[in-house]
Amino acid sequence: MKTGIHPDYHPVVYRDASADFAFLTRSTATPAATVVWEDGNTYPVIDVEVSSASHPFYTGNARVVDTAGRVEKFRRRYGQTAPAAAPAQPGATTDGAAR
Repeated sequence: MKTGIHPDYHPVVYRDASADFAFLTRSTATPAATVVWEDGNTYPVIDVEVSSASHPFYTGNARVVDTAGRVEKFRRRYGQTAPAAAPAQPGATTDGAAR
């Protein structure tokens, strides 16, 4: 690895205040705020609005989307398209006469 061209990669605490959840990881971000972690050391802290502890997808509070209702609404708005043509019968001609 070339020296002098990479940013400083150091331990950082990410904290989700809405869910009272924090985790220690490594990052190149350098926030000014600090926090004392469970191991007694002081680390820079980044406050986030959403984490896996508060995101609806991960907590199971996600809304169920009614896709069937959307399809019906689309069909009402734009109309049903013509049904697909039936497959041709063997031996039939395009003018309808049997051979």
